[in-house]
Amino acid sequence: MDHPATARLRAASERALAAFCARYPADAAYGLYTPVHYLLELGGKRMRPVLALLAGEAEGNRQAAEPVAVAVELFHNFTLMHDDIMDEAPLRRGRPTVHARWDTSAAILSGDAMYTLAVTALAEAPADRLPGLLARFNQTALEVCVGQQADLAFAGKKGVTVEDYCEMIRLKTSVLVAASCAMGAEAAGASPERVRRWYRFGERVGLAFQLQDDLLDAFGAATGKQVGGDILADKQTFLMLHAQTEAEGPLRAELERWAGPTDAPQAKVEAVIAAFRATGADTAAAARMEQYAAEAAAELEALEIADPELADALRGLTRHAIERTA
Repeated sequence: MDHPATARLRAASERALAAFCARYPADAAYGLYTPVHYLLELGGKRMRPVLALLAGEAEGNRQAAEPVAVAVELFHNFTLMHDDIMDEAPLRRGRPTVHARWDTSAAILSGDAMYTLAVTALAEAPADRLPGLLARFNQTALEVCVGQQADLAFAGKKGVTVEDYCEMIRLKTSVLVAASCAMGAEAAGASPERVRRWYRFGERVGLAFQLQDDLLDAFGAATGKQVGGDILADKQTFLMLHAQTEAEGPLRAELERWAGPTDAPQAKVEAVIAAFRATGADTAAAARMEQYAAEAAAELEALEIADPELADALRGLTRHAIERTA
C-alpha cells in the first residue's frame, strides 16, 4: 500500500486513531487500556481505516469518514485479540499476543473494552448518518461472530467444502472490509446504490486478501505469525479442503496420517505443503483469489471515481491484497 494517496490516508488514520486513544491512557482504569495500546502499537496494514477514508474522500467528505476509520480499526483489533485466544496463537505481528504477554483474562477484558471503544468512536459520525452506520456496524459485528463460530465448528467436521470455507471467510474477514468501504462512503453522504457498490468492492477485496493470507501461511513470507500455523492447527482452509478432495491413494493416506497433534511439527508442515502442491491446491487458491480481485476491479470501475489519484490508489490496493508478501 505505497501509493501516495494510500500513504497519506494511512497517516491520517494513524493520527485519528492516536487522538481518539489518547483519551484512554494506558495507565488509566487500573491498566485496562494497556493491552489496547500495546496491540495497536504493533502496527499492521491499517487496510480497513484506509479504505474507509478512501471511500469518504472519493465521495467528497473524508473528515466525516474519520470516526468510521477509527471504529473499524478498533473493532478489527478487538477481533484479533479474542481470535488469538481461541487459536492459542503465540505471536501477533512478530510479538507476543496479548494473552501470552499478560493472561487470558486480561485479553478478554481488554478486548471487550476495545469493542466498546469502537462503538464510542463510531458515535461521533455525522448525526444524520448515524442510525444507518450503527445498523451496519451491528450487523457486521454479528456476521463476524457467525464466521468465527463457523471456523470453530469446521474443526474436525466431515463434509466441509471449499464453498463452505469461502462463505466462512466472507463472514469472518470480508464483511468488515466491505463495511469499512460502505460506512466510509455512507458517512460522507453517498447514495444507497453507491454504498452498495462500495460494499461489494470491499467484500471481494476481503475475500482475495484472506486467500492470500492462507497462501502466505503455507508458502511463506515474513508475516509475523507462526509459519504453517494453519496446518499445525488442522484448520480447514481452502488449501486443505481442496487437497482432501483431490488426494487419492498414498497421498490421501499421507494427509490422514498427519491429521491431529504431532511431535514433529516441521515434518508435518513440510508433508502437508507437499500434498498441497501435488493436488494443485495452491494453483486453485490463486485462481480463486484472482477471480475475487477481478470482481472487485469491476465494482471499482462501475463507481467511476472522479479523482484519478484515488481511483489509482484503490486499484493498487486491490492488487496489493493478492500480491503482498506479508
